[in-house]
Amino acid sequence: QVQLVESGGGLVQAGGSLRLSCAASGRFFSSYARGWFRQAPGKEREFVAAISWSGGSTVYADSVKGRFTISRDNTKNTVYLQMNSLDPEATAVYYCAIPDTILGVPTSAAGYDYWGQGIQVTVSS
Repeated sequence: QVQLVESGGGLVQAGGSLRLSCAASGRFFSSYARGWFRQAPGKEREFVAAISWSGGSTVYADSVKGRFTISRDNTKNTVYLQMNSLDPEATAVYYCAIPDTILGVPTSAAGYDYWGQGIQVTVSS
């Protein structure tokens, strides 16, 4: 049974930081890329960041480049999203995900097969 559990969300003031974590269980997910997505109220789910299985390759949405950092610890089957200089536009439910293939680092939600339950991030102005 595959399970992804996000943690670390909450309320933060603009300019602040949060670190999200996503722990995976159930399979050998150290061989797979991992991704973060977010969905704001009334908007579609959008790509935030992704990381290759080794951690050697990362991809970011333009809107978060230079402020967010994705990393992983394969010994813990956990991926992280460090979010700095947060602004109110970052307010959303954040989801971690695992793709349906070990190939590449997908940036589209369609490329992901397993999803966490999501965690709320709220940035106040």
